[in-house]
Amino acid sequence: MKKSLLAAALLAATVPATATLNVVATTSSMGVLVKSVAGDSVKLTVLAPPDRDAHMLQARPSMMVALRNANLLVSVGAELEVGWLPAALQGASNGKILPGSPGYFEAAAQVPLIEGGTAPDRAQGDVHPMGNPHLYMDPPRMAQIAEALAGRLASLDTANAAKYQGGAAAFRKAVEARLPVWKQKAAGAKGVLLFHKDVNYLTTLLGVPVLGYVEPLPGIPPTASHLKELTDRFKGQKGVILYTDYQPGQGPDFLARNLGWPKVRLPLEPAIGASAEEYLKLIDRWVDGVASGK
Repeated sequence: MKKSLLAAALLAATVPATATLNVVATTSSMGVLVKSVAGDSVKLTVLAPPDRDAHMLQARPSMMVALRNANLLVSVGAELEVGWLPAALQGASNGKILPGSPGYFEAAAQVPLIEGGTAPDRAQGDVHPMGNPHLYMDPPRMAQIAEALAGRLASLDTANAAKYQGGAAAFRKAVEARLPVWKQKAAGAKGVLLFHKDVNYLTTLLGVPVLGYVEPLPGIPPTASHLKELTDRFKGQKGVILYTDYQPGQGPDFLARNLGWPKVRLPLEPAIGASAEEYLKLIDRWVDGVASGK
């Protein structure tokens, strides 16, 4: 019965052969997946600016307009957009793209997540009980998601099914070509200090330990006592401090000065409209940052 209902919903959501799918991605990394899989076969809109923390945005009228006209919404999920996406969806009044419908695609639902199972407790900071949502820092997981996205796009636009499958296959091939190079570069890295739990998928992929966090708890600004504790703990060791372009630099500056470690500040998200190659070049830069801690 459930299968027949889903099939009926997919049939109802299918776009006529002469129409172009309107796809909305919540973040620019999700936009990379759409562009890699679909190319110019869809009209793509990205909601979140890449230089802002996607946890901290607010719903805006422009988001609601884009969502109102969408055939497919591609989100990260795992509560990354929980502070603004539900409000934007409510304002859009588009039942075709609500969670549970064929027009809603959640990346986090397509792959296993790390760091899941944490009980929601505000005393522990901004925790994500479903798991770490920053899965876009793991290119092999992104390749899996691309294949699932190709299937969803094909169900909505059967005329371009082969193109979507080919786009996903090309993305996976590009990731697999770089993976041995990334692991070789990072081999021997002593470890990283991160600002937030946003690069953990990449460090897990590379087998490099996360030594600690500039934040005492997720989402909580660093304190003097916490920074001193980190300095005392890692004095005399080797490592690197990694943080993003929207995170404040005072804590990383203090640690770099007192530990004598390199610090690397990079964008967490690619530019809006970025290609698969541009996304992979951004991962190249993060891998180089991890490797600088040898």
